[in-house]
Amino acid sequence: MLIRKFKLAALAIFIILAVTACATQVQRVAVNKDIDLSGAWNDTDSRMVSEAMIKDMLDRPWFRNYARKHNRQPAVIVGRIRNLSDEHINVRTFVSDIERAMINSGQINFVASSNQRKEIRSERKDQDINASESTRKAMGQEMGADFMLKGSINTIVDMEGKTQLRYYQIDLNLISLANNRMVWLGQKKIKKLIKNSRLRF
Repeated sequence: MLIRKFKLAALAIFIILAVTACATQVQRVAVNKDIDLSGAWNDTDSRMVSEAMIKDMLDRPWFRNYARKHNRQPAVIVGRIRNLSDEHINVRTFVSDIERAMINSGQINFVASSNQRKEIRSERKDQDINASESTRKAMGQEMGADFMLKGSINTIVDMEGKTQLRYYQIDLNLISLANNRMVWLGQKKIKKLIKNSRLRF
């Protein structure tokens, strides 16, 4: 009888430990903390690349030449950033990081995207009918972009056994809307060595 009770107690402890081990554990971490779980493109890569590339863009001669010639900051719009890599990358978050880096620099007049402009134009049309004369915003007063920023994300993957080397190349180019002249070409490279890799695409 004692042995049976002992076995039941041991079984109960085993079940409790098994359930506890399988339970989901969640830990809150700082959003700016660098965490790499799989080795794939992540929020840290997006933030670091966008900040470094926009800083490089603003440090180049085209910016000083434009400001000196026109006596104002250039107006920039972000065009299409293509994901040409072998993995799923949320390009929209990368574009948001680029836009944030440009706006926070204080050196760029940033122009809203085409989708954003459609919504704002719709609001202006509504104001033409419903808003008072003193608060109505007139049509035809938008700031036109001087340059469009376009780019792509590419990867090269090399793998041997459970070790994987992932190489990312991010290319951005700034094009004048007045004459299609490319005034800046930026490139950022990231190389990650991943051991015991289970990453597959």
